[in-house]
Amino acid sequence: MDISEIPAIPSWLSEHLQADGIESLYPPQAEAVEAGVTEGENLVAAVPTASGKTLIATLAMAAAVDRGGTALYIVPLRALASEKHEEFAAFEQYGLDVGVTTGNYESDGGWLAGKDIIVATSEKVDSLVRNDAKWLDDLSCVVTDEVHLVDDAERGPTLEVTLAKLRSLNPDLQTVALSATIGNAGELADWLDAELVDSDWRPIELKKGVHYGEALHLEDGSQQRLPVRNSEEQSAAIVRDTLEDDGSTLVFVNSRRNAEAAARRLATTTDDALTDEESEELAEIAEQIRDVSDTDTSEDLAEAVEKGSAFHHAGLSRDHRTLVEDAFRDRLVKVVSATPTLAAGVNTPSRRVVVRDWRRYDGTAGGMQPLSVLEVHQMMGRAGRPGRDPYGEAVLLASGHDELDELFERYVWADPEPVRSKLAAEPALRTHILATVASGFARSREGLLDFLDGTLYAAQATDRAQLERVVDDVTDYLAVNDFLERDGDGLSATTLGHTVSRLYLDPMSAAEIINGLEDGDPTPLGLYHLVCRTPDMYELYLRSGDEEEYTMLAHEREGELLGRAPSEFDDDFDDWLSALKTARLLEDWASELDESDITEEYGIGPGDIRGKVDTAQWLLGAAESLSSELGLGVSSDIREARLRVEHGVRAELVDLAGVRGVGRKRARRLYDAGIEDRAALREADKSVVLAALRGREKTAENILENAGHREPSMDDIEPDPDTETAEPTPDGGAESGDDQSNLGDF
Repeated sequence: MDISEIPAIPSWLSEHLQADGIESLYPPQAEAVEAGVTEGENLVAAVPTASGKTLIATLAMAAAVDRGGTALYIVPLRALASEKHEEFAAFEQYGLDVGVTTGNYESDGGWLAGKDIIVATSEKVDSLVRNDAKWLDDLSCVVTDEVHLVDDAERGPTLEVTLAKLRSLNPDLQTVALSATIGNAGELADWLDAELVDSDWRPIELKKGVHYGEALHLEDGSQQRLPVRNSEEQSAAIVRDTLEDDGSTLVFVNSRRNAEAAARRLATTTDDALTDEESEELAEIAEQIRDVSDTDTSEDLAEAVEKGSAFHHAGLSRDHRTLVEDAFRDRLVKVVSATPTLAAGVNTPSRRVVVRDWRRYDGTAGGMQPLSVLEVHQMMGRAGRPGRDPYGEAVLLASGHDELDELFERYVWADPEPVRSKLAAEPALRTHILATVASGFARSREGLLDFLDGTLYAAQATDRAQLERVVDDVTDYLAVNDFLERDGDGLSATTLGHTVSRLYLDPMSAAEIINGLEDGDPTPLGLYHLVCRTPDMYELYLRSGDEEEYTMLAHEREGELLGRAPSEFDDDFDDWLSALKTARLLEDWASELDESDITEEYGIGPGDIRGKVDTAQWLLGAAESLSSELGLGVSSDIREARLRVEHGVRAELVDLAGVRGVGRKRARRLYDAGIEDRAALREADKSVVLAALRGREKTAENILENAGHREPSMDDIEPDPDTETAEPTPDGGAESGDDQSNLGDF
């Protein structure tokens, strides 16, 4: 189908596509148009990666906006939201207004009301519904990307309930669901009352196979020679072979440690393939990586990148991941060793994908378990970029003939598993039942069951009585904890229940926080421990020797810990200690312990610190709101603990670190130079500020402007020679070295 033949889209979109060299649609895109996607029809598109799913979404949204409506694009990850926002922002030249929203779960997003296209995570959309965002009533089109993630135990229920609520708010809403891998796409289409486009067409061929011995065995029965030299590993041989054809490789492994080790080893393969120009560019990127954080992880990544290799996992900071992704897309980095998190994330295609590890540790099973077909196919779909690669190849690694046969049967020739709703799990229902009642979608037990009838779970369930039993159990829990009230069959949220829903808290987290705050007189460690033992915080694992260390810490600081402590013989004692370990990390961060020392002490990456800090900041903010509402009298204590962990500083630096651009290290240098708060910074001697900031004129100007200084310009200003410029340490000492941006600087 030619672009000019697409019905109901604005003329500017046709011109834009043609200017980009797109004259006709891919077959799955044409099928979507024929199914009515530009004319308001619901659609489920199960289409391989790189086969044009985003254009299907664009056609639907642009047509909806042209009809006077508003479009919402739902993504699973914040990084993907940023990528899609940047992509859709190209349409602003034609008069469209594009917005993105991913954080602040207490906001109704009122500023989004005038937008034409809005990009958001499913959690953010759920929170907007809970906070009664009026503009959601005016939505005419919602697109959900990676819809197969309704199968995910963590994120799936939120996506499922959010879609059900949006469809309930607006019965005429057009729903477009996209995925590369759905084993039961027809079942999802039935749930969403949608037309189905289920295609395996790709613009370039994807060859799947298994490497064993000296050959790559492909699914069509052919083989191609791919020898392993001397002591070379299989993955290194494949990377070398790919480089000889000017291609890039993604290697998927099962753990962070394995990703980092593989990147180091593969760097010896990629280093020899770099041109002088590529080496220079990679050296610059490596320095940017070092500037992100002063940690061993940052240094290890920089050293690998300098040689054309990289690793990618959730322990990296967002800036680390972005630098790696950009360099890989530009084909400067030749190989990325990644955990499966990259498979469902941002756009990072490569010539070859190697699934090195097809088993992963599963704590619930007590050992290594095979990955799902769906997950492996997601990884495989990253192989091949139209316009850049002549083909894509996805390769599993076998160590013997039996394993070769097994991998073909298990993954290469297999279809993805059917997507199944995870909504019936009690933790998910606990959260979503309260939110459904508090948001007015149900006002009785029967109304609640009627609403749940619009979910995928109800569409797949064969036993409605089981759903009723779980709903009754959860409703009992919410009523006992004063989140819901019953009046016969009627249900209503209490004032506390409304607050908990609006704060986007798991009700069990709220109950834990309230119980702990009633102890009164909290310290920062006590508050950190309180929020760390809620279901909303992912705790650190206890390593060998940790149990004894943190049991001793618990006894030493028993008076600071809030709520009832379990006995050392209780089943939940280890979880309680894990929460204490996580709290101690937060206390170290808020005591200005260096980021590199924290990562080494706890065996984590910079991204893990950021994740824990962000979650603690949100939970402490929620605790502050609950304290105020219940009149517990500890709001100011919570606020100080929240601000300290937000900025990573001791109490005396909270005000100063709150100035945009200052951060924890610069705040300490300014403080030690005699500038102790925002008011002092506003009136400060500029030469002292410049000296404290190590002569960085632009940084000093920006900080003074943000503080409200009357004349922030650093023209003709020289650093005060009497101001100490060495980097202070928390104990008052000093260490040499230039400034390193870190988590507290952003």
